Amino acid sequence: MDAELTRRLLHLLDRVEHWLPPAPVEVDWSRDVAALWQRHALGGRLLPVPPRDALGLDDLMGIERQKLALIDNTRAFLQGLPANHALLWGSRGSGKSSLIRALLNSLADEGLRLVQVDRHDLSGLPTLVEQLRHHDQRFVVYCDDLSFEGHDDAYKALKSVLDGALTGPPPNVLLYATSNRRHLLPESMSDNAGSRLVGDELHHGDAVEEKISLSDRFGLWLGFHPFNQDVYLEACCHWVSQLGHAEDWGTEARAEAIRFATLRGGRSGRTAWQFANHWVGRRRLHDRQ
Repeated sequence: MDAELTRRLLHLLDRVEHWLPPAPVEVDWSRDVAALWQRHALGGRLLPVPPRDALGLDDLMGIERQKLALIDNTRAFLQGLPANHALLWGSRGSGKSSLIRALLNSLADEGLRLVQVDRHDLSGLPTLVEQLRHHDQRFVVYCDDLSFEGHDDAYKALKSVLDGALTGPPPNVLLYATSNRRHLLPESMSDNAGSRLVGDELHHGDAVEEKISLSDRFGLWLGFHPFNQDVYLEACCHWVSQLGHAEDWGTEARAEAIRFATLRGGRSGRTAWQFANHWVGRRRLHDRQ
């Protein structure tokens, strides 16, 4: 009976084996500089990924103060010096995510390793951090476009890892996040109902304190704001020259860049990049006709 059961199980495995996904590739941190964290019922796994592009820090315009602050913080961390978790917040398309990518491209040779975690996988963050604790490398765990809804409890895992657990994050792990919201959680008028004046001081109610407490756990706040027209045009000129040639930028391109931003409803690094693709692509297409 046991032999028959074994035979049937082996036959079943032979039939379904080709439907199974390939075994995950192990991360080799001496070679791989970035990975994605995928949570599953038994914990999670790391999937190595190559850098998305060769974006450099010099490619990012209009955010010099933010670049310098984040580079200094990251280099201090890589050298074993005190450093802060960082929250990059502000308007869409202003260079928050691009700065993280450029930082990896620039500092990977200095030992930086990056692990990206999707917001929906944050409940597995303590497991990930515990895995990274036992490696010799130094890791920035990165969550892009981080925000939570009022009923979302995933932020509690993030709070715990940032500052709330007994052990805290290990010395070789730092957390960076980008968000359009400074306080990460939605704010409503009713949150102010519990606020009160004590003398000349405003004391927030519990609802406001809870929403502020998460972003307070990031020691470095970097704000990103819409470009003025001069900075936007500087970024357009840079990307047009990068994607095409310096002679592609001129009076006509400048006027078209301004119209492009007006139609998009704002000026940003992303808008400049999109304009450069539009302008250079159209010119090269016409050159071929």
